[in-house]
Amino acid sequence: MALELSLPTNWHGAVLAAHLAVTSVMLGVIWFVQHVHYPLKNYVRVPDFVEYEHKHIDRTGHVVGPPMLAEAGLATLLIMDPSIHGQPGLAWAGMGLLLGIWVSTAALQVPQHARLSKGFDGRAHRRLVNTNWLRTVLWSGRAVVAVALVVGR
Repeated sequence: MALELSLPTNWHGAVLAAHLAVTSVMLGVIWFVQHVHYPLKNYVRVPDFVEYEHKHIDRTGHVVGPPMLAEAGLATLLIMDPSIHGQPGLAWAGMGLLLGIWVSTAALQVPQHARLSKGFDGRAHRRLVNTNWLRTVLWSGRAVVAVALVVGR
């Protein structure tokens, strides 16, 4: 038995706009992190690196935590109420991409940050930068889906 929810139709546009907004925020963040922030870790002085990495983890959580949670809630809402967009296949594709992002974060990036929090490790840094391309591609795909849900409505 599927769990379904039905929002008033006057909320549909707001839900789609909010979904597009938080996905767009995360798209900007991930491209900045991939192109600027992660590569620059290589230039932090070794004596300062542990403190830098701990502050990075803490501060980044404050920036990405709320939009990631909002994105997850809105993606779930889009699946539970297909009348919002009329495109259940796209909503499920977006959820699949989001699940890929969360799995990648937990399985690939978090372990590298754990290694780096003990001191700079060139191998862990390279793995962090290289594996983060997966999240970058997945969030780019989510942005395409979010736009398609708005445009196709």
